[in-house]
This record gives sequence, structure tokens and C-alpha cells, in this order.
Amino acid sequence: MITEPLREEHKRLLPDVQHLRELADAVGDAPMAVLGEGVERAHAFVTHHLLPHAEAEDRVLYPAVARLMGAPEATRTMSRDHLAIFRLGGELDELRRALHTKPLSDGQLKALRRVLYGLHAVVKLHLAKEEELYLPLLEAHLDAREMGALLHAMQAADTQAGEAARRSAAQGLPT
Repeated sequence: MITEPLREEHKRLLPDVQHLRELADAVGDAPMAVLGEGVERAHAFVTHHLLPHAEAEDRVLYPAVARLMGAPEATRTMSRDHLAIFRLGGELDELRRALHTKPLSDGQLKALRRVLYGLHAVVKLHLAKEEELYLPLLEAHLDAREMGALLHAMQAADTQAGEAARRSAAQGLPT
């Protein structure tokens, strides 16, 4: 299957997506040190893997899908998912920073649980939509050379977005 590299990328994301749900389940029960480690892992995943992946899709994959569908707005709902992930990632970053200064309040713990469950749900549904709708479309309409060029462009966009996220983190900017 020519979309196998995209399917494999999704499979690589799944353990961290599952971690989001497991961490949400543990909020309120896990010791603060364990919670802090889990939040750091979740934040690193969102910032350095998930958001660059989403940016690459917005810049490369979705325009290709929209062209194949003959509808420039056809992928807009998927890009909207990315905006939700970005917003939730920002909330996670704020809660992560708060966790470094003092124990989280009950309200902050509830917010953390909501953010983690939200990220898990949006990402799981988003990946399923891509696998069920977009990847079969690519398989039906692209040859191996075209798919290879698309994958190369996505990798370049993902790398570029990841480097930008690392530079922001190194400068202490919100991620």
C-alpha cells in the first residue's frame, strides 16, 4: 500500500495518544511527582511530535487531498481538528508551567483532566478519519512516484515545524 508510511506514522503516535487517556485517568490519584512526569511526557509529545505532524498535514497532505476531491474546502474540518489540538496543547502548557510552581488546585486538576481527555478524543477521532477517508483516496488516485513526493514534502514540513518548536522551547517561549 502506498500510504503505508502514513499508517505507520499513525501507529507510532498511538502509544503517546493512549498515554494522554491514561494520564487523565490518573489525575487526582497519582502523586504530584508522577503526575508532573506524565505531564512533561504528554507536553513533549504534543509539542515535538503531534503539532509538527499536524502542521505538515495542513501544509502538504490536505492541499493534495483537496485537489483530488476537487473541493478546496474539503479538508477544512480536519484543519479545524488541528486548531483544537493546538488550543488544548496551549492549555496543557499553561498547566504544566503551573505545576512547576506549586501543587495544582482542584480546579486546575479538573482542567488538566479535561485537557488530556480532550486531546485523546480529538486525536483518536482525527487519526481514524484520515485512515478511513483520506488514505484510501490517496491510494486510489496517486501512483507510487506521486505518493513518494508527497511523503518527502510532508517529512520536510514536519522536520521544519519540529525545529521551530524546539527553538521556541529553547528560548523559553510558550509552546
